[in-house]
Amino acid sequence: MTGGASGADPGGVAGAGGAGGGGTGQDGVRARVRTRDGWAVQHAVLTVTDMTGTQVRRVEADDEGIVRGGEPLPPGAYTVIATAVGYAPAASTAMVTASGRADLGTLVLARQGGVELPPPGPWTIDPMHSTIAATAQHLGMTSVHGRFTDFGGRIEIAQDPEKSSVEAVIKAESISTGNSMRDQHLRSSDFLNIESYPDITYRSTGVDVAGPDRWTVRGHLGMHGVVCEVDLDLTYLGSGPDPWGGLRASFHATTELRRSDFAMNYNQVVAAGIAAVGTTLKVDLDIQAVQGESLPF
Repeated sequence: MTGGASGADPGGVAGAGGAGGGGTGQDGVRARVRTRDGWAVQHAVLTVTDMTGTQVRRVEADDEGIVRGGEPLPPGAYTVIATAVGYAPAASTAMVTASGRADLGTLVLARQGGVELPPPGPWTIDPMHSTIAATAQHLGMTSVHGRFTDFGGRIEIAQDPEKSSVEAVIKAESISTGNSMRDQHLRSSDFLNIESYPDITYRSTGVDVAGPDRWTVRGHLGMHGVVCEVDLDLTYLGSGPDPWGGLRASFHATTELRRSDFAMNYNQVVAAGIAAVGTTLKVDLDIQAVQGESLPF
């Protein structure tokens, strides 16, 4: 799989201070190397070749995945290949202007074999290494972040990937926003009403291909006594061995929910058109699943 530069990154590489050996602003190559979910790829190597295939620069990223260094390059077109152990190489084209700098922005590396789906069969969601998070707007100005800490589920990878399925159960009382008073309010009848509806459930009804490593998971979300159709925008992040002798697969998924769809209509209007709690929730799922019917611990 190949990745590419996302353009110049004036707020990142250029403003990173002394990272990567203390650049002077005249570095011939500037970039940062990240995984698909945004983590730094430490000690990745960038190889720069001109249009004849001759290597003109080889620079190593630092512990923060930042690459800076080398003398200015002659103007022209160059090919840049980013490599790192355990990741598939990513190639991109860079245009160097009269400044002599190749500002590559963010280069994204995928795990080796990252677009190959995990082996068919059952996979168990590992809640210890997974996160179910939700974000709501507060007072029309800031965001309040919460997560559920008690959940589990199962993924069934089919021979035909579009026939794969997922089921998950979340304990509503496990909502945590870092404030006990707010959490108790969210558990009350104004919101989740955990006494009457202790479980939040999700069961997929179909999977559609959206790209080489992206999928749309269609399903039914049950919450607060209401079941609605909810699609998840899912990215497969790769698979690999774990320290317990098992095989793990990683996924990231997002969706947005309207509280009114689940009969959670509580609100306080603090000004014209502005509510205390936003009507829309942004949901982010970071999921690790272990191959097999159970977890290794």
